[in-house]
Amino acid sequence: MLSQRTAAELWGLADEVSSLIHLTVPGDRRVRRQPGLAVHLSARAALAAHPAAIPPRTRVEETIIDLWETAPTLDDAVSWIVRGLGRRLTTQDKLRAATEARSRLRGRAKLAEILSPDLAGLHSILEFRYVRDVERPHRLPAGSRQAHSRRDGRSVYRDTLYEAFRTAVELDGRVAHPGDSRWTDIHRDNAASADGVTTLRYGWLDITGRACEVAAEIAEVLATRGYQGARPCSDGCPVARGARSSPARRPASSSHPAHTTQRAAIRRKPAQRAQPSSERASRPQPSRPGSSRPLEKHQVPSA
Repeated sequence: MLSQRTAAELWGLADEVSSLIHLTVPGDRRVRRQPGLAVHLSARAALAAHPAAIPPRTRVEETIIDLWETAPTLDDAVSWIVRGLGRRLTTQDKLRAATEARSRLRGRAKLAEILSPDLAGLHSILEFRYVRDVERPHRLPAGSRQAHSRRDGRSVYRDTLYEAFRTAVELDGRVAHPGDSRWTDIHRDNAASADGVTTLRYGWLDITGRACEVAAEIAEVLATRGYQGARPCSDGCPVARGARSSPARRPASSSHPAHTTQRAAIRRKPAQRAQPSSERASRPQPSRPGSSRPLEKHQVPSA
């Protein structure tokens, strides 16, 4: 049966055609080597085969995990996972079940982390890097991935939404946001601003080259909206500066306690100066200078 990159092409996982045709056969079979043919032996070939697909091939989940194991880098390995999920070819639950069915699996711990519930909704390698290098190391709150909302009757998805703090992070990778779609992104950001959501937008170089600076900017915005949990990932991390500067941004009503106390004292004055009715009746009422008209009850003389 077809497998690996060849099966990925048939399932719509791979966008480029491989120069080799990949076949997986049972471990007790032997296939003569031929140019352009890559043969893989597997003791669980029968379990990996899709029961009805034509031409015969490995299941989507088995194909993704095979490519995970043979990927040269972590980024390449993760890209197969997020492609399968982002293109709605499989689900986290199905991938977890497929990994549990294998007694041996390269990078099992890392794959389990990527398939954890708090990473549900990742649609690109850039989103994975954002969680790995920005959000988690700097103790930012866990955001909602591909958060759905409706605007003017249309569905809108935000890469990462910190709903409690009315802040969204959009990640612009060239694959995820090609060409003219930037105008769609701009309109979405403007609509979010109208709803009170602040949108911060970053590209590939930001996440891969200046993760700490990105975290510091996000932490500062979140701090103005009540989040104080951000922490630096190292001694030189700039998140520390953002965390220290955030308490200065307080609402005006709470930054002048003396004004509040003074207003409370003014409100209490009539009660403090109240006297028994018999004493008020016997005491002459004060009058304004130059006027014989008595003051109204509880009226404070002017200086």
